[in-house]
Amino acid sequence: MFFKKYIPRSLFGRSLIIFLAPMLLLQAVVTYIYIDSYYEGITGQMTKAVAREINFAVSIIEEAEEDAEQTQARLDEFATPLGMRLGLVEGEIVEQSAIRAFYDVSGGAVEETFKQDVERPMALDLATSEETIEARIQTSRGVLRALIDRDRMIGDDPAFLLYFMFGFSVLLMLIAVYFLRLQIMPIRQLAAAADDFGKGRDRPFRPRGADEVKRAGAAFLDMKERLEKQIEQRTRMLSGVSHDLRTPLTRMKLALAMADDNPEIAELSSDVNEMERMLQEFLAFARGEKGEDITDVDPVAIAEEVAADARRRGGKVSVLSTIDTPDEPTAKMRRIAIKRALANLVGNAMEFGDRVDITTRVTRKFIEFNIEDSGPGIPEHARELAFRPFERLDKARNQDRGGGVGLGLSIALDIARSHGGELSLHESERLGGLKARLRAPR
Repeated sequence: MFFKKYIPRSLFGRSLIIFLAPMLLLQAVVTYIYIDSYYEGITGQMTKAVAREINFAVSIIEEAEEDAEQTQARLDEFATPLGMRLGLVEGEIVEQSAIRAFYDVSGGAVEETFKQDVERPMALDLATSEETIEARIQTSRGVLRALIDRDRMIGDDPAFLLYFMFGFSVLLMLIAVYFLRLQIMPIRQLAAAADDFGKGRDRPFRPRGADEVKRAGAAFLDMKERLEKQIEQRTRMLSGVSHDLRTPLTRMKLALAMADDNPEIAELSSDVNEMERMLQEFLAFARGEKGEDITDVDPVAIAEEVAADARRRGGKVSVLSTIDTPDEPTAKMRRIAIKRALANLVGNAMEFGDRVDITTRVTRKFIEFNIEDSGPGIPEHARELAFRPFERLDKARNQDRGGGVGLGLSIALDIARSHGGELSLHESERLGGLKARLRAPR
C-alpha cells in the first residue's frame, strides 16, 4: 500500500493512530454538523427576517412619491423600532461586492441568504465593524444604505463551545496517551529482555501489564529457564565425558612413554596426542564460554593481545583500529570468549597465509573485527560449509599446512552468536586471501 511507509513502525505509534484517528474524525464531524446544521441554520433564519425587512424598505422607496426628505422620514419611522438605520443616497450606483474575513463562517451564511432573498444588486461589508453589518442595495432612486446590528442576523458565537470541546478532548487524549504508554511499557521491557538474552546478557525481568502480555512474559521466562537448564545439563555431561576419556588417554600416554622407542610407538604417541587435542577442542566448542560474566572490555586491547600472542609464535600480524566513540572505548562482552574467537580466526589465518591483518572498528552501535590473510582463501560456494564442525575444506585450503580438526570457525561462530552478533567470510581486498568479519552489537 502506498501509505504504508507513513505508518509508524512502533506498536505505541500505531496504537496512538488507532486511538486518535477516530476521536479526531468524530470531533471534525461534530463540528461540521454543529456549524452547518445548527449555527448556519439559525443564522440563515435570522437573516431571512432581516432580508424581508430590507425588501419592505426597498418597496417604500420604490412606491414613494414624496421628495427625499419625506422618504427618509418614512424609512426612519420604519427602521427605528427594528433596531436598524436606513438611509437613501439618490442617484448613486452600487458596485456588487462582499467583504468578510475568511474564517467568518456565519458571514458566508449571511451573504448567501441576502443574495437569495434580496434580488437586487448589493454590496455587503461584514469585516469593517464587529458590531454592525453594512448593506448597500440598489433601488430605482439610488442606493439604500442599511446598518444592521450583527446580533440580529448572527447567533451567539460558538467559539467558546468549540474551544471547550477541543480543550477537553485534548486533556482526555493526553490522559489516554499516558495510560497507553503504561500498557506498552511491559511489551518494550519484554523485547529488551529477549534482545539481551540473545546477546548473552542477563537482564532482570518480571512479567507485567495486561494478561496477554503477562502470559507472553511468563512464556519467555519459561523458555529462558529451559534453555539455561539444557546448556547446563550439556556442560555437565561433557565434563563427565572429558573426565572419563582423559583417564584412559593418560594411561595410554604413560604406557607409551615407558615403551621402547620405535617408529610404531612414535606414530601411536602422535595419534594419542591428536586424540587429546581433538577432545579438548570438541569440549571447548560444546561447552563454549557460558560461565563467563559479561564485563566492560576494550576491543582494541583484546585485538592487540591476540596479535602479540601470534607474533610470539612467529606470525606477521598487524593491528589497525578505528574508534568512532573515543569517549566510550569499551563494550560489554565476554572477554575470554571474544579473545578465544579472535585467536582461532588469527590461528587459521596464520596457517594459510604469511601475513595477517586485524582491523578493529568501534562504533556506537556495534563492534567489528576483520581478520584478513594472504592465503589462498575459500571459494564463495564453500564458505557456508566452513562453519560446520569437523568440516575440512581440502579443496579450498591445503590440509598439509594445517593441523586443525575443523572447529576453529565453529567455535568463533558460536561465540559471535552468543553475543548477539554474526561471523561471515569474505574475500580480502587488501591481502587477496580470506577475510573473516566478526560483528557484535554494543
